[in-house]
Amino acid sequence: MWLRRLPTDRLARRARAPDDDVPLIVVEPVKSALRVAALDDAAAALGLSRGLPLADVRAMYPAVRVREADHAADRQLLEAVADWCDRYTPLVGLDPPDGLLLDIAGCAHLFGGEEALGRDLAARLTRQGFHVRLGLADTPGCAFAVARCGEARPEMRMVPPRAQRDALAPLPLAALRIEADIVAALAQAGLKRIADIMARPRAPLAARYGTALLRQLDRALGLEDEPIVPRLPLPSYVAERRFPDPIGRHDDVLATIAQLAQDLCAMLERRGEGARLLQVALYRADGKVHRLEAGAGEPLRDPRQMHRLFIERIAVVADACDPGFGYDMVRLSALMAEPLMPEQSGLDAGDDRAALAHLIDRLSARFGAQRLTRPLPRDTHVPERAVAAVPAQAVPDAVRLARTTPEDARSEDARSEWRLQDSLAPLRPLRLLAPPEQVEVINEVPDGAPARFTWRKRVHHVRAAEGPERIAMEWWNMEWGSDGPPVLPRDYFRVESREGLRAWLFRQDVHVTDEAGNRTGTTLPRWFVHGLFA
Repeated sequence: MWLRRLPTDRLARRARAPDDDVPLIVVEPVKSALRVAALDDAAAALGLSRGLPLADVRAMYPAVRVREADHAADRQLLEAVADWCDRYTPLVGLDPPDGLLLDIAGCAHLFGGEEALGRDLAARLTRQGFHVRLGLADTPGCAFAVARCGEARPEMRMVPPRAQRDALAPLPLAALRIEADIVAALAQAGLKRIADIMARPRAPLAARYGTALLRQLDRALGLEDEPIVPRLPLPSYVAERRFPDPIGRHDDVLATIAQLAQDLCAMLERRGEGARLLQVALYRADGKVHRLEAGAGEPLRDPRQMHRLFIERIAVVADACDPGFGYDMVRLSALMAEPLMPEQSGLDAGDDRAALAHLIDRLSARFGAQRLTRPLPRDTHVPERAVAAVPAQAVPDAVRLARTTPEDARSEDARSEWRLQDSLAPLRPLRLLAPPEQVEVINEVPDGAPARFTWRKRVHHVRAAEGPERIAMEWWNMEWGSDGPPVLPRDYFRVESREGLRAWLFRQDVHVTDEAGNRTGTTLPRWFVHGLFA
């Protein structure tokens, strides 16, 4: 699909001015001079073309409208059209700066055939204000050639199956998507059309003009595969509804999602899978697409829970999802799916594990997956790096704590382990200070437990102390890593003051260096408070 007037169409769709019939050109600086980069049909009818200097254009037609090029905006519009086109096929690839590649194999019968699909696509985009030209062929290279270099009429040209050679033969060599200097070199040798190189020996052509020429020819003829890289990930399961009259009410959208969830769960059940990542795509009648995603901590196959997830999600982004003139299609997709085997939790008891998982999913849908976290142990001895906050949905076993309570433990070993852990006092505080705060310590014995320390301008007399506990970095993490610089060994003490403060202090010996940076052989102990016990 070639959007042949994409830059000028973008400007015309953005602002409808009274002088719309005045020719419009888009200019950009080329070698310290402004030249025409794009133009509309009215400007092309005057004989203007790309590459003309702006000064020459103004001299011939002073009334022409001039706008500056904005390639970022053009790219954004092209991506928006690509998002809209996945209503026809999930395999939509970009062909910048103004083209798209659509693989409609296996999808055309849903629209009444390839010709009906192409005409519907062209008609809808034309109503949206785009100038479109389509090419349908067995290969992307042939489709590109007939769309851009074929006859101007009709707007859609179809190449019959296995007829690429006849369709490509009369077209210019530029249709093969080769470099301009190669096209110029071939023209000097009298080779101007694709038919001129089809019957010639391949070895001399490759030796003189490079292998890229023959490779592009083979791709267009179907002798070499040319895959289409889809812009969006392909969903595992899809359910959608199309409406002859667009819908715009909030309740209608949610009711449609509820119906699609039932269809999607039926597909998942047939294959014994559950959805981990869901997406709702709302296609507006004017071409804009809103996409909403909701994740699940465990494979999900309950339509009511899917519906409730998107109730939470839409409640958050309701203002951003403006229906405009309404949605003419709603799609529910499972972007990720995992095996889900049926489980029996009990005959008369509720499934607390599933309820907790659904609560995590709902909170993540409302506040964002990155806002709801849980601690995950890491393979390190350094306390401040031993636990990482990860999204609660990131690990499938996010509800592990619900299965290891004494009431839900399945074996006597698990119950005895829980009682043992519950009877021990915590060795590490749950609350750590970031970063550790330095304190002044007085101890009775060198390298012994502190007898008194001053923290935050307040003196604390130690009543009881326990330690030391030597904590050092692992030998495989002694180099500077992603977490930061290596940590020197520390001696930790658990202390309790007369006032009842229970703190976690450590002593760290810092080597003294001279002005040249060399160690002098002496160490300077420094004390820090790292955490507080409850």
